[in-house]
Amino acid sequence: MKNEQTAIRTTYFSIIGNTVLAIIKALAGFFGNSYALIADAIESTTDIFASFLVLLGFKYAKRPADENHPYGHGKIEPLITFGVVAFLVISATVIAYTSIQNIQTPHETPKAWTLMVLGLIIVWKEISFQVVNKKSKQTNSSSLKADAWHHRSDAITSIMAFLGITVAIIFGEGYETADDWAALLASAFILYNSYLIFRPALGEIMDEQLYDDLIIEIREKAIKVEGVLDTEKCYVRKAGMRFHVDLHAVVDSEISVKDGHYISHKLKDYLKKEIPNLGKVLIHIEPND
Repeated sequence: MKNEQTAIRTTYFSIIGNTVLAIIKALAGFFGNSYALIADAIESTTDIFASFLVLLGFKYAKRPADENHPYGHGKIEPLITFGVVAFLVISATVIAYTSIQNIQTPHETPKAWTLMVLGLIIVWKEISFQVVNKKSKQTNSSSLKADAWHHRSDAITSIMAFLGITVAIIFGEGYETADDWAALLASAFILYNSYLIFRPALGEIMDEQLYDDLIIEIREKAIKVEGVLDTEKCYVRKAGMRFHVDLHAVVDSEISVKDGHYISHKLKDYLKKEIPNLGKVLIHIEPND
C-alpha cells in the first residue's frame, strides 16, 4: 500500500511539472522564434496525458484481489506502460514531422535568451528524471519508470534544442534551421528510449524470468527456516509492484503431512515478512529423497 501511495504522489509531481514546463516552452518558443522549443512544448504536452494515464493505472492497480482477479490488478501496469510508450512514439513523430516542415520553411534566427530558458529546463528535467526514476526502483513500478524516461527524453530534446539554437546564433545567416535539425535528431533519441521502456514491460506481460537476484535472495532466506533443507524450482513473475513466487522446498521425507504443511506456512510467512514486495507465495513441499 505504501508503494502505491508513493507512486501516485510521484505521478502528481510529474503532471504539475510537465504542465508548467509546457506553458513556458510554448511561450518561449513563440516569442523567441525557436521551433525546437515549440517541438519541446509538444512533447511536454503529451507527457501530461501520459502521466494522467499512469495515474489512472495506479488507482486501478490499487484494487484488492477479488474472485475474478485472485492475483490482484497489477497487470494493468505494463499495459499502461505500453500506452505511455505510444505517447512517446506519437510525440517523436509529431516532432520529426514539424521539424522537417520547418527545415523547408525560411524563418528567423532564434533569440539568444531562449538558451537561458532551455538551460533551466534541462536542469529541471534531469532532476525530475532522477526523482521519478528513484521512486520507480523503490516501488518496482514499470509505468513509473516509463514516466521517468519521459523526463529524460524531454531533457534530451532540450539539449538538442540548446545545441541547435547555439549553432544558429553563432553562425548566423544560413543556419537558422539548426534548431529544427536538432529537434529532428532528438525525435530519433525518443524513439530509441521508447524501445528501452517497451521491452521490459513486454517481458512482464509474458511472465519472462528476469528476476535472478530476487530468486537468489528467496533461496538464501528459505533455508533459514527451520525444517527447510533446500530449495528446488523457484519461479517469479511480476504483477504491478508485487512479485508472485512459486517455490519448491525440500524437507525431511520422514515427517508427517501435517508437519510439512506447517513448514510451508512458516516459510511463506517468513518470506513475505523478509521481502515486503512479495505478493502471492505458493510453496510446494518436496521430500529429500
